[in-house]
Amino acid sequence: MKRTGSSAIDSLAALADKLVVSCQAWEGNPLHGAQFMAAMAEAAVMGGAAGIRADGVADIAAIRERIRPDVPIMGILKTKMPDGSLFITATASHAQEVIGAGANLVALDGTRRDRPGGESLATVVAAIHEAGGAALADIDTLDSAVYAIECGADAVGTTMAGYTPQRVKVEGPDFGLLEEVVGRVNVPVFAEGRIWTREEAVRAFDLGASFIVVGTAITNPLAITERFVAAIGQR
Repeated sequence: MKRTGSSAIDSLAALADKLVVSCQAWEGNPLHGAQFMAAMAEAAVMGGAAGIRADGVADIAAIRERIRPDVPIMGILKTKMPDGSLFITATASHAQEVIGAGANLVALDGTRRDRPGGESLATVVAAIHEAGGAALADIDTLDSAVYAIECGADAVGTTMAGYTPQRVKVEGPDFGLLEEVVGRVNVPVFAEGRIWTREEAVRAFDLGASFIVVGTAITNPLAITERFVAAIGQR
């Protein structure tokens, strides 16, 4: 089995102590569309982002064309489930599509949940490595972090904390899970999920995060505006 290519390892290492900006927009958001996400990614890189997280072949390809070739893209491909929930990079073919679009870092669901299509997490991780990418597992608990690493994941992140029944969702970042995982694993651990302020970003690094991923607080003006409006309405 071919392991992760050196360029993917280098890309992962290049994110250490830095910020990755997630550029995603749901259908119904006026910014939904590859051209908008490419512009958002370019602005984020101009502002100092070390990497970009993006969803879908079209967005990833447009971003890859728009930003410097040395800026890593953490690519994902979401699958909508029958209950309306989303599953991140469910299959080996999805991972291969993400890499083909221009991402050599692939984020994928790293929980113990059954994967759509029935493939194992280890199979999808192996496909990522075979294609020369690095596998970054989005986990929800310490147990899933350990499991993902056993399956070959090159890094784990707190992205799924609070989005499965295995862990209660907290209002802000799940610093408790971050600290727990950092203390137990020997791969890079990234912090992602509900990071809204600079202070929260700094705290994540203080707790041992290798890098952080921030999305909504930077790239979703619709959600940012809603938060301001809600706060004003609660006066």
